[in-house]
Amino acid sequence: MGFLKRFLKTTYRDSSAGKSRSSFESLSEDQLETHLNIAKYGNFMLTDAIRPSYDLEVVPQAGYRHDVYTDKETGIKIPVLMASASKEILFDLFIDLLDPLGNEVDVVLETSHEGSNNHHQDLYREHMDLPVLKSTLYDYEDLLLNDGCAGIAVLNPLIPLEVQFDEHKLLIMYGQGIEQFEYTLEEYGIPHISDLKFITEAEHVHSSSDESIEELDQLKYRLGIDFE
Repeated sequence: MGFLKRFLKTTYRDSSAGKSRSSFESLSEDQLETHLNIAKYGNFMLTDAIRPSYDLEVVPQAGYRHDVYTDKETGIKIPVLMASASKEILFDLFIDLLDPLGNEVDVVLETSHEGSNNHHQDLYREHMDLPVLKSTLYDYEDLLLNDGCAGIAVLNPLIPLEVQFDEHKLLIMYGQGIEQFEYTLEEYGIPHISDLKFITEAEHVHSSSDESIEELDQLKYRLGIDFE
């Protein structure tokens, strides 16, 4: 009942991805409970942050693919890697992906707890020592893994490179020279799948809790982020 309690108690959000009807629309309480308590698909373990659609339009799996982000103002194309990893290795992988960013980084804490669907707030902290950041993030590993309304991005604007651990618990890497991230993904056994579909590309639901909001405030303080 753990995920169901979190899901029903606080935050319910879905992304229908253009579908006319939600796959959750006609479910009984028992069907909903059963689906939300499924965390493992094959060898892939989800965190508590998110669940796929009931009709499993996208089945969660480990892998990564190449993409391109085009800046709307400049038209510059930026190489992107998107990756998903099973819960048992996900956080360690994220931490190791930060190494190419250098010893001093900027941090963006992303939260959508108080926002409407598809809206989030970005909270910045500049010039943080990477070893200090890693130690702090490990103290909040459970929050960052299992809160479906919180994410974090770490970047070095001087290189520039960025690693994002988003609220869907996907890993997104931006910048030139991203092949160094591929080496780390391969070391963790994450396969390259060119046509990989992610959970964000179909209907899905997010989970959070009041306790997560309190922990997030603590993390803001630890990161040195001013907030009201």
